Amino acid sequence: MRNIKIIEVKSEIGAGTRGASLGIDALKIAALDFMSNFFVNFPSDVVETENKLLYEPVESPYAKRIRGIKNMYERIAKNVESNLKSGLFPLVLSGDHSSAGGTIAGIKMAKPKSRLGVIWIDAHADIHSPYTTPSGNMHGMPLAISLAEDNKDCQVHHPDEQTVKVWNELKKLGNISPKILPEDLVYIAVRDIEKEEEYILKKLGVKMIPVSEVRKKGVEHVVRQALLTLQQCDDIYVSFDVDSLDSSISRGTGTPVPNGLREREAEDILASLMQNHKICCFEITEVNPTLDKENLMAEIAFNILQRSVNILLIN
Repeated sequence: MRNIKIIEVKSEIGAGTRGASLGIDALKIAALDFMSNFFVNFPSDVVETENKLLYEPVESPYAKRIRGIKNMYERIAKNVESNLKSGLFPLVLSGDHSSAGGTIAGIKMAKPKSRLGVIWIDAHADIHSPYTTPSGNMHGMPLAISLAEDNKDCQVHHPDEQTVKVWNELKKLGNISPKILPEDLVYIAVRDIEKEEEYILKKLGVKMIPVSEVRKKGVEHVVRQALLTLQQCDDIYVSFDVDSLDSSISRGTGTPVPNGLREREAEDILASLMQNHKICCFEITEVNPTLDKENLMAEIAFNILQRSVNILLIN
């Protein structure tokens, strides 16, 4: 039985589309509509945001709002660290996916000697740096930060000194760099990758499980593969971006991509993963109700969340 603590991160300064900061409230509304006590049953922490920066001019075009992101990383990391040290299971609900780098830092700060595996369920690889980013949006960079990987072989930009300074501080957060090793990262359902990302993923030899494999070989096979890849790890963090789902159902997210997971497949993958005792933290991210009809994305995400947590509670 896990003691769950919800960590609410209503930050969206890492995204390019506005509205993800409302995703957590959309999940709460979905819970109410389903007459679920989910959000009453667990204690929660609310992490202060830097969303006021959305109204200010962007200073770093290749790492937008990076100073605000650094503040967020420090707050998230501190929160995740203290909850893990108190024996709680952090369930992170976040606006945009940039926050995952702070979550990973927090896990490592709580367990510096532990080898951390990451299962990243997402349409995107999120392994850009300020040197390679096509958009400058930092929700495309958390894994580059966690791997301490600049990918300068594919450099297209020359970020200013200040940006580089803060970028390097982000990579070293908690005085641990890198936080994870390339062989301890598994992607599921990634299908929208830029050539710079493709290069670095090949170079690092990162394990990738496409949607076609989920269809062909089934959920159990995919989960087995992921856990086998991470068998040397002591702990595993699972990060679920709702855009891993097919764009026919994931309209309520900033960057929907076709040919994604079906709702049932995502639910089964997560339910199966949550049975593993190495899972130490779970995150759901990128629900954006402003892009949605009738809160559908949040309802789907809530169903996935509730089933995953039910499994955690009995294991």
